[in-house]
Formats: sequence, structure tokens, C-alpha cells
Amino acid sequence: MTTASAHEFFAACASVAGALIGLLFVAISVAPERILGPEASDVHGVRAAATLTAFTNALIVVLFGLIPGFDAGDAAVVIAIIGLLFIGGALLRLLPGWRAGEVRLLDLTFLAGLLVVFVIQLIAGIGLDRHPADRGDLQTLCVLVIVCFLIGIERAWGLVGGPSVRLHRELFMQVAKHRDSPKVDRTDDG
Repeated sequence: MTTASAHEFFAACASVAGALIGLLFVAISVAPERILGPEASDVHGVRAAATLTAFTNALIVVLFGLIPGFDAGDAAVVIAIIGLLFIGGALLRLLPGWRAGEVRLLDLTFLAGLLVVFVIQLIAGIGLDRHPADRGDLQTLCVLVIVCFLIGIERAWGLVGGPSVRLHRELFMQVAKHRDSPKVDRTDDG
């Protein structure tokens, strides 16, 4: 199994990545002061860059996978290394805010997600280069493309200020609402 067997998947993903990158630029242009302005926090800037990095990572892997006779494994390795360098740079950029108490650990979870993606991508890309017929490494790269889309979409939603829905918070609110609601006496006096 070579990357040619994933041609249709790569073609569809290239279209999706292009559309998502375009929408990201629209989202940034809607509220540029929050992300790019003088009052913008470093966390918002890094989130925007991480979103673009996730989408671009997916785009580059699938575009190189579409080139006849080319293997997406090489592109996956190079882009994973660039992605790991991006994460290192982002952490250095956020370090002063961390020391000042302006950046919380929760603010860094998106970078941890990207770190996992890039490490797995690096391993799968190397594996695909060594064993081009290995179906597992190709499938791993395909899944990582989808994961990059999901990470990017979630980050873009946060950039535009979309409401965050967390399962544990929603469950807690439902329990609290149920506990605080007046009890209705359901006995029949009849």
C-alpha cells in the first residue's frame, strides 16, 4: 500500500484544508485586535499560529501525497520537525507570561495536543519512508490529518470567542439545577 492508495482521501483533505485556512483568516480579520493588536495576549497570538500550523501541517502532508511518485512520508517527517520547532518557539514566547502568572497550564493544552501529533507524525513518516508498503503508517498519517483539522477547528472556535462546552461543567450544572429545583409533591389527594 503506497500513498497513491490514499489519493482520493488526500484530494478531499487538500480541499478541506484550503477552505479551513481561508476561514481562519476570515476569523482573524473579524477580531484582529484580540489576536494581532497591541493589547493582544501572547496566548491568543500563539493559539492563532498553532491553528494555522495544524491546518498547514495537514495541507502540506496531503499535497505532497498527491504528487505522482512522491511519498507523503518525507513531507510528514519534515513538517513534523518544523512543527516541533514551532512548539519550542511558542513555549519560549509564552515563558515570560508563565513566570508572571499570566499564562495558566490550561492555556498550554493545545500545544500539548500538537506536540503529540507531531511526535506520532514523525514516527509514522519515518516508518512510511522505511516501509512504503506499511499500511499502518499511512493510516496513521491519514488519521493525524483529521486530528489536525479537529485541533484547528477547536482553536479557531476559541479565537473567535465561541462558547466553550465542557462535559464535566455541563454535567455539574445539570446536577446543580436539578438539586436546586423545587420539589413537586406528586401524591394524589383524590
